[in-house]
Amino acid sequence: MKLVAAIIKPFKLDDVREALSEIGVTGITVIEVKGFGRQKGHTELYRGAEYVVDFLPKIKVEVAIDDDQVDAVIEAISNAAKTGKIGDGKIFVFELAQAIRIRTGETGPEAL
Repeated sequence: MKLVAAIIKPFKLDDVREALSEIGVTGITVIEVKGFGRQKGHTELYRGAEYVVDFLPKIKVEVAIDDDQVDAVIEAISNAAKTGKIGDGKIFVFELAQAIRIRTGETGPEAL
């Protein structure tokens, strides 16, 4: 089992959700986060004063999947979240040691 975590632009969330639904992913977790990468934030003008916005709003999407779905999930997220501009985000893949469905007690891939 794997845990795929993707950091994406907020306005791409619906596209990513639809792309994951199309390939059969049944559950995702969405978290509003802030951060920066190579772009290092940007400057904004507010009431005549210029200030630096270091942490940009992003969305973190987490998906717990079986090993055979990893490539399809990565491709779906990449295609749906890509704008071709800086700040499109990153995808991380982690080993998932155990999953347990609380309601039924199912474990492993059956719990996903």
